Amino acid sequence: MIGVNKVILVGNVGKNPDVVTFPSDGATPVKKASFPLATTEARRRDNERVEITEWHNVVCWRGLADVAERILSKGAQIYVEGRLQSRSWEDKEGNKRHVTEVVADNLLLLSKRQQEESRSNPLMDILTPEAEPLGDLPF
Repeated sequence: MIGVNKVILVGNVGKNPDVVTFPSDGATPVKKASFPLATTEARRRDNERVEITEWHNVVCWRGLADVAERILSKGAQIYVEGRLQSRSWEDKEGNKRHVTEVVADNLLLLSKRQQEESRSNPLMDILTPEAEPLGDLPF
């Protein structure tokens, strides 16, 4: 039987991504970006609204790590699609450690303000008052 490992989260970035670049045998080094993501669910308990927040560790690799580094900042609301990955290790004191992460395949910035800030118009970058006139354009 084939299994499915699919995670979809919508939440807020807990802090700016931590970015690490690993040397590679190939031409380009491998980049990893990781950040916490908070998802909040509202429930009713004893006729009162209660918000329950879960924290998720999100990891982006290679090109998606570049995107995360450029556009994500603390508080941004994002959509993340990926898979769960668990790993274990022993720390320096010999304690067994275990972590479950969301390895992102796709992410989308949902915050309107941050979308506008992260979007740059290449034409506006070259059309500054100091720029030379563009001359006759073919259109």
